[in-house]
Amino acid sequence: MALRRIFAAVCSRTPRVAPLSTAAPKTREQPAAGRGAARGRGAAEAVRPPVPTVDFDNAQEAYRSRRSWELARSLLVLRLCASPTLLAHHEQLLHFTRRLLGQRLFDKLMKMTFYGQFVAGEDQESIQPLIRHNRAFGVGSILDYGVEEDLSQEEAERQEMESCTSAAERKDGGTSKREKQYQAHQAFGDRRDGVVSARTYFYANEAKCDGHMETFLRCIEASGGASDDGFSAIKLTALGRPQFLLQFSDVLTKWRRFFHQMAAEQGKAGLDAMDTKLEVAALQESVAKMGIASRKEIEDWFRAETLGVSGTLDLLDWNSLIDSRTKLSKHLVVPNMQTGQLEPLLSGFTEEEEQQMRRMLQRMDVLAKKATEVGVRLMVDAEQTYFQPAISRLTLEMQRKFNVEKPLILNTYQCYLRDAYDNVTLDLELARREGWCFGAKLVRGAYMAQERARAAEIGYEDPINPTYEATNAMYHRCLDYVLEELKNNAKAEVMVASHNEDTVRFTLRRMEELGLHPADRQVYFGQLLGMCDQISFPLGQAGFAVYKYVPYGPVMEVLPYLSRRALENNSIMKGARRERQLLWQELKRRLYTGNLFYRPA
Repeated sequence: MALRRIFAAVCSRTPRVAPLSTAAPKTREQPAAGRGAARGRGAAEAVRPPVPTVDFDNAQEAYRSRRSWELARSLLVLRLCASPTLLAHHEQLLHFTRRLLGQRLFDKLMKMTFYGQFVAGEDQESIQPLIRHNRAFGVGSILDYGVEEDLSQEEAERQEMESCTSAAERKDGGTSKREKQYQAHQAFGDRRDGVVSARTYFYANEAKCDGHMETFLRCIEASGGASDDGFSAIKLTALGRPQFLLQFSDVLTKWRRFFHQMAAEQGKAGLDAMDTKLEVAALQESVAKMGIASRKEIEDWFRAETLGVSGTLDLLDWNSLIDSRTKLSKHLVVPNMQTGQLEPLLSGFTEEEEQQMRRMLQRMDVLAKKATEVGVRLMVDAEQTYFQPAISRLTLEMQRKFNVEKPLILNTYQCYLRDAYDNVTLDLELARREGWCFGAKLVRGAYMAQERARAAEIGYEDPINPTYEATNAMYHRCLDYVLEELKNNAKAEVMVASHNEDTVRFTLRRMEELGLHPADRQVYFGQLLGMCDQISFPLGQAGFAVYKYVPYGPVMEVLPYLSRRALENNSIMKGARRERQLLWQELKRRLYTGNLFYRPA
């Protein structure tokens, strides 16, 4: 069975509204229903209160929701997280402390310090007081079951190599026809290495994936009960065998690269993705010379009925050609630039592997339907670049199906990637053409050190922006593009998931310039529990939609999560240092004014 079944399984789940349209003008056309057509805009807009000014320098207002002992705990924990010596040996120190104190006292110590700072409680019942408290101060919750499997490095590598290698590759002694970026490599089998801000799942069996799905379902249900405007997050590597994601990503990347090779032949290299358009006549000639199909078949692929009358073809049209419903599907070959030979784009799946692929898609469908049922938005987290093309494509198919009335499914865009802007603009344009609601979460990214090391060791182009400043510029460029869309499209939404105060200030400024009011609930902000309260709570108290990721779970089972939080605080020293300054400023103010025993109203 061929991997083309992927496209039958994925693409047949929902019909396209407008599958191909190269006649779209260069200017950014918007839906006919403008801002006044949704959420009661229009006449009501004239009587809206002015947008409150958000003051991130007012420590008293920032920590109005916190008691003094909580401020002292935050100050202590963040200070400890700033110690390189402590962080270098934190796992050994935790192990020693647990042996010294015993499990019961160790749990109490953790709840008074690190666990209490970054984790809400042990189960969904115990976290409800914190959720209600934060909501009273304008901050919502995104529930996240923080339990992780504590695998050894050897076991993680073994599971990764087994789950990322196909039966055909094992039969050939491990030889893979995939590009090396999309092959499993023993040295990078433990995907936790170098990652400080993202959970990692390893595939063991289908029963384990079913268990992960049940956990996500519980979080979705709890989020629906906690808020009328809730969010939940999922990871696709938790829902199935990663071999499928690797093979699918390899296919999508080769097909996209083939487009850019054709563009280079036509003298159009180096343009942004949405500005690159192939002349169909020249493309037909090139494809015919390669011997992929007869001229008659090639002419059928590029008819005016499917491509419009512009005589050009862009990357969105090109991607649609890979759909199994087109006559091109049986000719899916691309040139190997080293050998000059044509090679099949699709490789084989065994019957068992195809069943595993179907079950991953079914689990995604179950989660999306549950989110629809309880009114919760589902954010699909981004992962490593060798999985991400497949994850983004599968998320896009979910958006086509479920984002009909509102953006129920949000894709995540990692702005530390060189191609982040192309990815955002292509997906937004596709939503416009096909008439579904665009939803995005923008992050900087969680895998930089790992991605760089893997690219250098294996020998492919580093996918990461060269500098921190370049990543900031990319984030703001992508965000600005999406905010411009929100100005004219009331059904598009974005989650600005950032602890960077400059980025939040940039967002607020652009919202004001574009007339995006917080009451529209189009722009959301997200930070982690226990971090950057001086950003989250002023936003919430000013009426902006802001959420905390709220992890929960038993103390011992969330220790890997706590380790990452400690490391992440150390990696964003500038923000953590400012947070410590504000915490100390507020503690001193309360001490000097006799309000040390302040209790939030």
